[in-house]
Amino acid sequence: MGYYDDDYESSPRRQKGNRGGFLLAALVGAILGGLLILFSIPALGGMGLLPDNYSSNEDNGGVNEENGINKNVNVNVTSNVTDAVSKVRPAVVEVLNIQQGEFWNQGQQAAGSGSGVIYKKEGGKAYIVTNNHVVKGASRLEITLSNGTKLKGTLRGTDPLMDLAVVEVNGSKVKKVAQFGSSSALKPGEPAIAIGNPLGTFPGSVTEGVVSSADRTMPVDSDEDGNPDWQAEVIQTDAAINPGNSGGALLNIGGQVIGINSSKIAQEEVEGIGFAIPADTARPIIADLERYGEVKRPFLGVGPIPLSQVSSYHRQTTLKLPPSVKSGVVVMDVDPLSPADRAGIKEMDVIVALDGKKIASPLDLRKHLYSKKRVNDKMEITYYSKGKKKTTTVKLGLQKSS
Repeated sequence: MGYYDDDYESSPRRQKGNRGGFLLAALVGAILGGLLILFSIPALGGMGLLPDNYSSNEDNGGVNEENGINKNVNVNVTSNVTDAVSKVRPAVVEVLNIQQGEFWNQGQQAAGSGSGVIYKKEGGKAYIVTNNHVVKGASRLEITLSNGTKLKGTLRGTDPLMDLAVVEVNGSKVKKVAQFGSSSALKPGEPAIAIGNPLGTFPGSVTEGVVSSADRTMPVDSDEDGNPDWQAEVIQTDAAINPGNSGGALLNIGGQVIGINSSKIAQEEVEGIGFAIPADTARPIIADLERYGEVKRPFLGVGPIPLSQVSSYHRQTTLKLPPSVKSGVVVMDVDPLSPADRAGIKEMDVIVALDGKKIASPLDLRKHLYSKKRVNDKMEITYYSKGKKKTTTVKLGLQKSS
């Protein structure tokens, strides 16, 4: 048949009875020869009788070291990034928002999940900062530590304006607290590392990028009426921030928290644009929420609209403004007994400056109040009343929680 020898049928002198013995002897000889070579190579190599570029299977496990094929390499990678992550990752938690169902479904159910950062442990309690939108509407909060331990969370306070919230848990199981750094000196291009719980299924996920901008502004509509109430200053980063990362940590290369991850631009054509609340902005808000359950903001007591919304006719006939006044805010109402009321501010007055700084919109007014002033501070107001320019000083009160 030719399986062993193509010349088999052309060799009439071979006898059928001897063929099996010959093949068996050849097979045994081949095996013995192979074993002899196998056991002789190491000895010959040790005596220097083999070429320098030859090595046995015993030396390299059958691997061709010249081209690295199938080469096994153990690498212990340690870098500034891994060091930074190891410092903070155990302090990043999952925050599960559990809400009461509708009347036909009375059971509680998970409405969403986000992330949080343990920033303090004191008096048997641990404190977690997260986003307001992560905990909004929750009837119960469940916190999952990095090691899988689940704890009941108690909401201490929220701030819709800056999208921050503080949650308290039993601190006996908490082993790690994150250290906050400064965000005021951040530079575009410096490393940024995001840690969080994307999609609620990948706890402790790490993404790396850079600080794209340290001082972006984003409009905030806290009362959801379609009109911005605030211009929040945020850090822009290209480190991936996905749903569920909200409330997690944005780190610098030293492993310090420089921001609380908040949002991203969710459009198909947009990639790598995420935002975080700067640590320096968040720090006093967190302190107020932990201590008071709300943010202690100064209160003026006026309801303003932009002068730009008023027609030229009413600027001249109703407000009696001189043509030189191009910007400001119109006082549409004044809270009784408020600091503005006590200082003589009336409806239809037009505020043009606070502490000498021009005010062009309600956003400018709030930003000056919330960023530059504190409760009980004095503030100079420049305004027009029935066409006459006036200046008054008010002592700011405490804004009541809504």
